[in-house]
Amino acid sequence: MDSQHDSAPASRPPESSRSQTTLRVNGKPHTLTVDHRRVLLDLLREDLELAGAKKGCDHGQCGACTVLVDGRRVNSCLLFAVALDGCEITTVEGLAGDGEELHPVQRAFLDRDAFQCGYCTPGQICSAVGALAEAAAGHPSHVTDPAVPSGEPVALGREEIRERLSGNLCRCGAYPRIADAVEDVIP
Repeated sequence: MDSQHDSAPASRPPESSRSQTTLRVNGKPHTLTVDHRRVLLDLLREDLELAGAKKGCDHGQCGACTVLVDGRRVNSCLLFAVALDGCEITTVEGLAGDGEELHPVQRAFLDRDAFQCGYCTPGQICSAVGALAEAAAGHPSHVTDPAVPSGEPVALGREEIRERLSGNLCRCGAYPRIADAVEDVIP
């Protein structure tokens, strides 16, 4: 019995499983040839060297990889990069834009000391930015009062903030300070 097998090196997938994809990341266009199986998180961290979004659970359960896609918060570990062709991606590195001034949520996190080890902080901040936008646009959460008219902005009290950020885990337990920081930036 022969134990040798003819096989090509597995270093690169065949061209038929790769597509040219253009993503606008933090305001700048990036056109890459991407393996169809590559998730957005890996593309951001490994190809674009944006290390803010973290790889936590790799199953969409911890929120450490949260970024904004066309303004909506998403778990970047679950999205195939090729499916986002043409989308606007904002990571924690891009929230402040090109200026030196931090985004108000970033500033509030620093002012409130809303982190301990910092691992979950980029995802928490992106999630908070997305949650604020969702509430302003009238998207209800599980705890939103059903009497609130559909499409009207949702008032963000402590219970709403906690519910809306419940998909982002902090193993250090900085939740009270995180909620304080979000309360500080409610318009």
